[in-house]
Amino acid sequence: MNDPVIAAQRAALIDLYRRHAPPPGTPYALVDFPDHPNVGDSAIWLGEIALLREVGAGDPAYVCRWDDFDEEAFRAACPEGPILIHGGGNLGDIWPHHQHFREALLTRFPDRRIVQLPQSIRFRDPANRDRFAATVARHPDFHLCLRDDASLAEARAHFACPSELAPDSAFGLGALARPVKPDCDVLMLLRSDAERAARDDDGLRALRGAVALDWLEEEPVTGTDPTERARQRVERGLRLLSRGDRIVTDRLHGHILALLLGIRHVILDNDYGKVAAYHAAWTAGSPLVRQAATAEEALAGLMA
Repeated sequence: MNDPVIAAQRAALIDLYRRHAPPPGTPYALVDFPDHPNVGDSAIWLGEIALLREVGAGDPAYVCRWDDFDEEAFRAACPEGPILIHGGGNLGDIWPHHQHFREALLTRFPDRRIVQLPQSIRFRDPANRDRFAATVARHPDFHLCLRDDASLAEARAHFACPSELAPDSAFGLGALARPVKPDCDVLMLLRSDAERAARDDDGLRALRGAVALDWLEEEPVTGTDPTERARQRVERGLRLLSRGDRIVTDRLHGHILALLLGIRHVILDNDYGKVAAYHAAWTAGSPLVRQAATAEEALAGLMA
């Protein structure tokens, strides 16, 4: 692997997973499978599976989404062993279904080690943060991994559990080859969901030779195995990103996958600073990325 930014994050993840994954032969659960069109979450899942295999833990004995957890099936598959919670950007109150599931696990399984794989934190209502803090305080063996320094500081200020800084698990995939050749000068992957920043992107969208879209629309996914479903979604995302000779994105995994693909790109932020925080913590040393605060700066970055 030639890119030192990718190599450093992958090495940090291998160290993290060696410390938190169970020994070979011990069953474990990996929960909150992201069965939805957001390619970034599927990239995290594939990175998690790759890292767990690499450190010798093998595949999880039990997998579920946030909405189909079955305690009887879980205990049958994992009479011992930890619960690993899928990483991402849903620790907080923006995406409440995932947070409520996380809190339910902490409440129902005080007898199990629970490891939250690398996440970003965002609570818009301090009362929701305080409720989670009380839940964490009651669990004797919860471990929290955070993707950026702001999230780590918030965790250490409010949550009574071991907390540590770690890269996003999608870097477990390592460097990737472009699956298709570019067919446009600039591919603009811009959020259309609850994390979109209040920003005027009309100038970006009007740029000649640019294609603007989000990756939340997908054709039906045919796989039945969760990891196969994730693979199909990531392949779609890689084809989409590879269309651009260059990329502009305000999605964290637009940034991460562009790095893994070796594509020059400009990053804008989401509504609470997640992309910039990750860039500052882990990827600022890459010559492939420029950071912009406004659409005008993004346009200037494309020309640099």
